[in-house]
Amino acid sequence: MARMMTRRTAAATLASVVLTPEVRADGNVDVQLVLAVDTSGSVNRERFELQRLGYVAAFRTAEVLKTIKRGQTGAVAITMTQWTGPAQQAQVIPWSRISNEQEFAAFAKAIEDAPRRLFGGGTSISGAIDHARTLFPACPYPSIRRTIDVSGDGATNRGRPSYAARDDAVADGITINGLPIIALERDLDDHYREQVIGGPGAFMVVTETFENFGEAIRRKLIQELAWWRAGPEIVRV
Repeated sequence: MARMMTRRTAAATLASVVLTPEVRADGNVDVQLVLAVDTSGSVNRERFELQRLGYVAAFRTAEVLKTIKRGQTGAVAITMTQWTGPAQQAQVIPWSRISNEQEFAAFAKAIEDAPRRLFGGGTSISGAIDHARTLFPACPYPSIRRTIDVSGDGATNRGRPSYAARDDAVADGITINGLPIIALERDLDDHYREQVIGGPGAFMVVTETFENFGEAIRRKLIQELAWWRAGPEIVRV
């Protein structure tokens, strides 16, 4: 409970920040978001397609676009990576600024067209987080919020512990949210809660099946793209 109160207090404090004219300038965004997608060996072709279609559907949902437009700048910057082992990650969609229907639709199409780049190599959430951290300096759209969105169906079994990477990211001012798919590891949500999510307003959406992934990512995007909107720490779909 104390941990949850700390997160909510931090989120409330951040919500009170008054943006300067520089932050409101054209090109700035409300959040820089890295979508880190699990493509490890446990994610077969069918499961990968369910993830892909879930992301595509989410970025074709009016409610998600409305959430983006309600922000302080009315824009967000998003990139997508795939990850498996400690040193196996691939940025499959470059940083993209989304502020209107055309850019929103273009990002959905980019997800739809992005090939699977990685197959197997173990499961390293820590590697995914470490890789995601390196992407923020290359984002051309300034923001005072940086978030990593990690989804996956397994706990770290290669590389350094998840919490070590999480702690380094949080120390850099980055928030990590999670979307554990507990179809194969029923206690995966415990791993995400204890070792993966962290930072101001951090939360996770838990889904029991890949079939529910689309609804889970839709709800997750709405919560994390909202301007400092505090939500529940754990949502189950």
